[in-house]
Amino acid sequence: MIQAYFFDLDGTLVDTEILWVEAMESLAHEHGYALSRDQALRMVYGISWPEIYKRFKRKVSDLPWTLDEMGVLLEPHFLKLRDNRDICITTSIHLLRQLAEKHPVAVVSGSYRQDVEAAMDIMGIGTIVDFYLGHEDYHPGKPHPACYQRAAEIAKVIPEHCVVFEDSNAGICAAKDAGMYGVALSRSDRPVQDYSRADIILDDLSKFSLDML
Repeated sequence: MIQAYFFDLDGTLVDTEILWVEAMESLAHEHGYALSRDQALRMVYGISWPEIYKRFKRKVSDLPWTLDEMGVLLEPHFLKLRDNRDICITTSIHLLRQLAEKHPVAVVSGSYRQDVEAAMDIMGIGTIVDFYLGHEDYHPGKPHPACYQRAAEIAKVIPEHCVVFEDSNAGICAAKDAGMYGVALSRSDRPVQDYSRADIILDDLSKFSLDML
């Protein structure tokens, strides 16, 4: 019996995953660091912010910024992109609203809490979700299952009774390793991911039904 639903944010509810990739490229180039689109995709797509920082620091061994300092520098690049695009994935948000009518629903993200809050404001779901998690709320980040383990603890639901909606391999792995159902959102206009561990793969979350599990 499914008792709780957890949604990833970037790339699942809002079309911002690719914006973080572009923002990382922009930040790197601004400061003279070489970073190709393929490198940025592998470094950023579906990965929590602390892990992104670790990967970039491995590439730039003498990186002068701390995690939070780099976050402050990256933010304007991301906001410039976000504020000029319609980022809402309408059908995903509609599913969240439907499920929230009868079940606990949460947003579980690898982004800063302030960015999660801003995205929820844009979607108008701040009063609908039961709670949300940003990267500050758990450790380590996706693909480690800590985020979803923490979500289950807060919801007071055993993992086997939870469904996770994700758009990345890292997120699906986190969900499955936490013992939950994993539903992958695979959109044709976004980077290809390995969804081999997902229980369901959909190109639009409006197609989701419990009968599929």
